[in-house]
Amino acid sequence: MAEYLTKFILTDEVKSIITGSSKTIYPRSREELLNLSLGNDGKVSFDVSYEVPGKGLVMEANVTRCKNGAAVNYMEDYMRRRDPDSLVIGDDLDTDKPKYKDLYKKDFNELRQETFDWLKNQELIILPFKAGGYEYGYDALLIAPANAAFFASALADLQGFLSIDEVPDQFNPKAIVYLAPPFRHTHFDGKQIVVHNRLEEVHEVFSYNLYPGPSAKKGIYGVLLNIGEREGWVTAHASTVKVITPYDNEIVIMHEGASGGGKSEMIEPAHRAADGRLVLGENLTTGEKYYLDLSESCELRPVTDDMALCHPKMQNDSKKLVVQDAENGWFLRLDHVKNYGTSPQYEKIFTQPKEPLLFLNIQGVPNATCLVWEHALDSDGTPCPNPRAILPRRLVPDIVMDPVEVDVRSFGVRTPPCTKENPSYGILGMFHILPPALAWLWRLVAPRGYNNPSIVSAAGMISEGVGSYWPFATGKMVKQANLLLDQIIRSSSTRYVLIPNQHIGVYKVSFNPQWVAREYIARRGSAKFKQEHLKEARCNLLGYGLESLKVDGQYIRKAFLQPERQQEVGTEGYDKGAAILVDFFKKEAAKFNTPELDPLGRKIIECLLRDAPLQDYIDLIPMRY
Repeated sequence: MAEYLTKFILTDEVKSIITGSSKTIYPRSREELLNLSLGNDGKVSFDVSYEVPGKGLVMEANVTRCKNGAAVNYMEDYMRRRDPDSLVIGDDLDTDKPKYKDLYKKDFNELRQETFDWLKNQELIILPFKAGGYEYGYDALLIAPANAAFFASALADLQGFLSIDEVPDQFNPKAIVYLAPPFRHTHFDGKQIVVHNRLEEVHEVFSYNLYPGPSAKKGIYGVLLNIGEREGWVTAHASTVKVITPYDNEIVIMHEGASGGGKSEMIEPAHRAADGRLVLGENLTTGEKYYLDLSESCELRPVTDDMALCHPKMQNDSKKLVVQDAENGWFLRLDHVKNYGTSPQYEKIFTQPKEPLLFLNIQGVPNATCLVWEHALDSDGTPCPNPRAILPRRLVPDIVMDPVEVDVRSFGVRTPPCTKENPSYGILGMFHILPPALAWLWRLVAPRGYNNPSIVSAAGMISEGVGSYWPFATGKMVKQANLLLDQIIRSSSTRYVLIPNQHIGVYKVSFNPQWVAREYIARRGSAKFKQEHLKEARCNLLGYGLESLKVDGQYIRKAFLQPERQQEVGTEGYDKGAAILVDFFKKEAAKFNTPELDPLGRKIIECLLRDAPLQDYIDLIPMRY
């Protein structure tokens, strides 16, 4: 295998890891990776275990061969979802994230060398890939123990996997992921830790756990954000869909938001009741349900699921943001699929895929079909709230591969119930139209919101951080805030909306608001809104609501558009909820109000802090209705 090493531009230090290993595997195909995930000897079940000093042999995960792929299940509940505090910085470059030397009172270079020495004593998988996609992405490499081949398979599906035979000469990795699972026990008290070490020529990612969320997925996102921070562009945390109406109107919507904010749902068909109607909302007090008949839904052409590359090479003169998927595969959360028929399009793909897939936190029976509604059970007997499947984009029907111009950028937030007796920030109407300055503020604060199933988190409203991608970034918050503001100013023909999910006042609504908004905006044939159809929201942070909303010939009740009209909420409950929201925004936005922030950004924050009227935001950045 020594001849393969000559294809790569690597430091002597990295070469010594590879040459020091007793065996190195350079995968030629995805099929080979999946076979390696099960021990490469026809096994139907494979335990991923490591010798840990003081603990003996520790089993981290089990991989089961199913008819439709491989099911991976972790032994610990904690390892089945991403820890939002897993990212640590190992270098001395500018950052607002916790540094290894501050947390552990040691220089990271010591652990870095220990990691390299451990890897030299393992059989290794060497996996080249493209971070950010084949066309605009960056050369990257995974170095991992061979018995963790399922992790390599996950990364290969999520990123742009290259067969060793396809790797061009002079392959020059700008990112290297090092996988060393036992170190979470020996150095980090069992916690998920991913150390980012930003060197001059390469971004190193040290993954000290086997759950791919913080490393193979979000770790690579951090790499792209770091490259963008250096070069002056952003990878948005967003799904994107081209919507085609029954009358062949087309519009592109990009939906951003914190984890659980509805990104994957924006590119899915609306979930309907058994009779074909949408359950628009259920009153939690009375139990009364309200329905919407959609005789013919718009066609959906998915573009991105979670990471939208906004590379400067793609931008044009349209004054609209241009995006392309930054991933080769999607890490889909399936907690909402609790029984057969919930999500028919994806269920068909997962049950009878054209090629084997990788499932996580889903029950797997050897040589049987892995069913995505049979979630793994946590130790307390309840279903794991974070079941996942990795879906290569090439298997998604009607996928759009090329860059697209974004007509509307929406932002999603999980909202709790709100009543007079228990006021909360669940005061958002079905959807709101935002001036660009407010759209930037929402991306600055990025509320994570209510009852997030994807991550280990405390209850209540907290900020996901700037761009809603801040948990994955390695640099400076203010730098990212400036990049987002510049992006908004440059994309003056892209418009902005705000959409809640889960609750509108006292109504339980799931993700129906964004599905209704998607149909409405597309059927109008334009992202423009006439000013006379808009109504200033009672809370200035919410921009404009709608006086009326008519979809497929049916008017939506005003109680869904203006929650203060709900008798269970009223102006009393609304205003108390608005105060909660505004106070939260002031607290979070104040962190950015520094001399390093763009002067325009400081003016926007000053508007927030002095409770300025809506028009003041519009005066700062004109709004195209």
